[in-house]
Amino acid sequence: MSDRPTPVYLDHAATTPMLPVAIEAITAHLGDVGNPSSLHASGRRARRVVEESRERIAQALNCRPSEIVFTSGGTESDNLALKGIFWSRRAADPARTRILSSAVEHHGVLDPLEWLAEQQGAEVELLPVDRLGRLDLDALRASVERDPGSVALISVMRANNEVGTIQPVEEVVAVAAPHGIPVHTDAVQAVGKIPVDFAALGVDALAVAGHKVGGPFGVGALVARRELDVTPLLHGGGHERDVRSGTLDTPAIAGFAAAVEHSVKHQVEQAARISELRDELVRGVRAAVPDAIYNGDPVHRLPGNAHLKFPGCQGDSLLMLLDARGIECSTGSACSAGVAQPSHVLLAMGCSDEFARSSLRFSLGHTSTTADVAALVEAIGPVVERARGAGSPRKADGREPADRAGGSLVATELAGPSAGATG
Repeated sequence: MSDRPTPVYLDHAATTPMLPVAIEAITAHLGDVGNPSSLHASGRRARRVVEESRERIAQALNCRPSEIVFTSGGTESDNLALKGIFWSRRAADPARTRILSSAVEHHGVLDPLEWLAEQQGAEVELLPVDRLGRLDLDALRASVERDPGSVALISVMRANNEVGTIQPVEEVVAVAAPHGIPVHTDAVQAVGKIPVDFAALGVDALAVAGHKVGGPFGVGALVARRELDVTPLLHGGGHERDVRSGTLDTPAIAGFAAAVEHSVKHQVEQAARISELRDELVRGVRAAVPDAIYNGDPVHRLPGNAHLKFPGCQGDSLLMLLDARGIECSTGSACSAGVAQPSHVLLAMGCSDEFARSSLRFSLGHTSTTADVAALVEAIGPVVERARGAGSPRKADGREPADRAGGSLVATELAGPSAGATG
């Protein structure tokens, strides 16, 4: 058995612990027999669970139950929306080849967009954001008005997964609507954290993931307006109104619905509590490290997100030093083949490469406590001091050595593979 204490978990944006109501809902159906597509009694009982879950999610998100398409999670939902809408729109009108999105999207959006550009002839335009990470609406408007007939769809996330900035999706819809352009939003980070009302937002498609709201892994949904034509990615039994074939996971869907319902019902009170904890965290960290910089929009941001830069440090080094003390968080970068890359979000916000490599994301959720915040505040000063003391000297031209991110500090602290921003 490990002597490691229970970790201080500050990475809820990557995944949040499952809610008791979700665990209860899942376990209640794990022993059930019946494929929800079967016509016998067991199948009908399973179908009833699925449809009741669909209704609960629809009520929580203010959409029609028939607009809920169950998927395996946020990545599949984003892929289904982007590819499915693009293919349908271009098939109806070959001139519709452009897709507009923001430069700070999650890779669940950016990577399928890249694939569509390379393999399907899409013209992808990643629109700029300001220094707070907020979409440049003037740039969006100019791009649409330049040739609205060529735009297949627009995709802008509801809230950023790294810096927490909330995007003006309603205003994006206002730009798109006069031209009949469908809008998709990745709301994976937003549901249960801020109000998410499908009808009020006016979007045509919205992605949700179970494990971000206290539900299970491997289940999610694309909320797609009934009138929207979406070409399926999967072909098989014609499940989910022939948009997403595949046998439905009844227990996971039940847990997903319970988590969405609970998170949305308690969103206001939880947001108030978590916001206070986040502000306490930021105050404490900046008191311990006075030159720490708070990234993202200070007001219009997710309640549990605290994204901070620590000058003179490597984010990966800080992450591992904190991990050694039992404090789990995330960097603002994604690691590829063991090579740390600067955050595309921070670079798009106009930050330097060095700035982008020296930030950490602390994200709070329903299990977070004042004791968690106190543990981080107590640890962060010594950790930053050690990281700075172990830093390699700069080159004569003032640049960081190319191998600094993989230097001796990380090597000695690393007990396993480094984790970047995973949600």
